[in-house]
Amino acid sequence: MLTGAIQRRRAKADIPDSERHKEKWRLALDMLDEVRGDWELPGLPVVADAGYGDATGFREGLTERDLAYAVAVKGTTTAYPGDAVPERPPYSGQGRRPGPAYPGQHSTLRQLALDAGRSAARTVTWRQGSKATKHNPRAEMRSRFLALRVRPANRTIRRAADGSLPECWLLAEWPPGTTEPTDYWLSTLPADTPLRELVRIAKIRWRVEHDYRELKDGLGLDHFEGRNFPGWHRHVTLASLAQAFCTMLRLDPKAPAPA
Repeated sequence: MLTGAIQRRRAKADIPDSERHKEKWRLALDMLDEVRGDWELPGLPVVADAGYGDATGFREGLTERDLAYAVAVKGTTTAYPGDAVPERPPYSGQGRRPGPAYPGQHSTLRQLALDAGRSAARTVTWRQGSKATKHNPRAEMRSRFLALRVRPANRTIRRAADGSLPECWLLAEWPPGTTEPTDYWLSTLPADTPLRELVRIAKIRWRVEHDYRELKDGLGLDHFEGRNFPGWHRHVTLASLAQAFCTMLRLDPKAPAPA
């Protein structure tokens, strides 16, 4: 009975039989495949909040697509230090020979940052904001950050033949006056990436939030009141095209300035 009710509701909303539930991070990977394939956009670094960054499958999906990323994660994410090396335990002579493994228990990103200490953090200015003050007349957006090489230790992460986990950047924001970092990112930007560039890429997500707010409030993305699958997709497509058009106008030096 329940199955029949679900089928009737799907038919009423014109939802194709091929459509099934997908996690947000899987949908994001699908969209990246589309914009890089059909739209031929360049493979720029991907930024995302912890809703995506905490999904190991999302991070590995980006790596499989040769896309660098800087994604927010929780401080409780497990990891080993970047210089940790797996070891092969001695064979007891019975059963299967043990494979290589990291000695000791893994840590968390929060603990690795605390072990590095506040003194490892450096002040970085990543952009100019809009709220000038007496002590910050240029409205510079700045804070203190530390960057460490780490090896995320989720058990689903694929290891190399020697048992080693992939190495990446841990970026942690440790504002002045706080007892510990407030925000964490994992990034696969190159190992020689300067701290300032790591921060710039990680913090550029503000631009995504700005565009999303424009889409919702200015261009009506969240005004859809329909109840069917094709209608929703038409609405999203038109709103996205309007936002792309506005962005192209802003980037066009020949476009007339507003009165």
